[in-house]
Amino acid sequence: MELIAPADAVFLLGESREHPMHVGALQLFDPPAGAGPDFVHTLYETLAAADDPQPTFRKRPGRLFGGISSLSWSYDRDIDMDYHVRRSALPQPCRIRELLELTSLLHSGLLDRHRPLWEQHIVEGLADGRFAIYTKLHHALIDGISAQRLLIRSLSTEPDGEIKVPWTLRRPPRDAVESNGGASPFGAIRRAVRGVAGMAPGTLALARAALDESQGVLRSAAPRSMFNVPIGGARRCAAQSWPRERIRAVKQATGVTINDVVLAMCSAALRAYLLERDALPDDPLIAMVPVSLRSEHEADAGGNMVGAILCNLATDVADPIHRLALINSSMRSGKEIFAQLPRAQALALSAVTMSPLALAAVPGFVNATKPPFNLVISNVPGPREPMYWQGARLDGNYPLSIALDGQALNITLADNAGNLDFGIVGCRRSVPHLQRLLLHLEEGLSELEDAVGVATG
Repeated sequence: MELIAPADAVFLLGESREHPMHVGALQLFDPPAGAGPDFVHTLYETLAAADDPQPTFRKRPGRLFGGISSLSWSYDRDIDMDYHVRRSALPQPCRIRELLELTSLLHSGLLDRHRPLWEQHIVEGLADGRFAIYTKLHHALIDGISAQRLLIRSLSTEPDGEIKVPWTLRRPPRDAVESNGGASPFGAIRRAVRGVAGMAPGTLALARAALDESQGVLRSAAPRSMFNVPIGGARRCAAQSWPRERIRAVKQATGVTINDVVLAMCSAALRAYLLERDALPDDPLIAMVPVSLRSEHEADAGGNMVGAILCNLATDVADPIHRLALINSSMRSGKEIFAQLPRAQALALSAVTMSPLALAAVPGFVNATKPPFNLVISNVPGPREPMYWQGARLDGNYPLSIALDGQALNITLADNAGNLDFGIVGCRRSVPHLQRLLLHLEEGLSELEDAVGVATG
């Protein structure tokens, strides 16, 4: 029996049917040339035979003093691998749309607390011959950044590389896992709870003053929107890849950052989506954007170096270049604020920015207060070179995050070789026709390319 750290217990105590607290990933693989009809079945058998998981994959909530749950961990000695590793086949010929419908259903379901809190689903039947792996892990076990890294560590840069199974890999030291976790909003909550508990009141006061003097203006300006409502338990997932070179070309033509162009794509998509539904607020939407505060000489240092920046998405502006300029200015201002603060105050400021998410589970909180921001848009580190698993090439690597009360939509993206892979998660009831955001993301990028005279291809 092991006590659960308070920052981790939050994700168990705050979970309900309407608020699943797991992170997920959908990976698409292209089998190697000459792969036979039993290729995916052989992969499944390899995974299911790996029945000696590391401790993280043996954990389930225990009962303290015989009855109190969600405060302690129990470790299962015998793991029912047939339950945790499952093989599914979609009706052929299957499109990506049907795969995403299945993924949406899987991402909506709660993990069984009587078993270790993870599942992996191997899905075949796609018309183009590819197969998919959907993995979900409870956030009390591991944050989204660490989960992505673990999945990538099981792959190889060589087609004939060593076969590795994620749950049998030893987890890196905690500092190494968290050292570059600036892109995980829910990891930021975890670390903020842990870090703020040890901060002096004076430090928190100084951080709050910095917030009031700078991003407090944005914080009070987030308008109510259709995304900032109480949510149901069903999810819808959407995913698509864009060539990094297209986004980089706009970056070079405008002098902004890659992330600024990504945010401008998201802004255009959100604006078009809300206009379609006659639901665009007069004031601009505000995104919470987790960023790394790490300097170049700290690249290998441990510890928490996360900034939660509030970004003006300029969704009230029709001109794409003007919108991009406002986004760039907002992000640059946020980064400058954090750069001027001592490390402790920067951490405290991030905690203050993120704290309303931890209060969303309080009954009536969402309806009684203005949203602290309208959605989270995060960029997760991913592989910059092609990756393989037993010869199968990783074609898509789509992170799928958490929707919360008052935050019905989440956009997360990850590097994957030459692409940026977007994973979008929304409340099925509150964000209808979620897949239209993919169309609008493409329109937003094309609009920027046309505006700066970049040739598409």
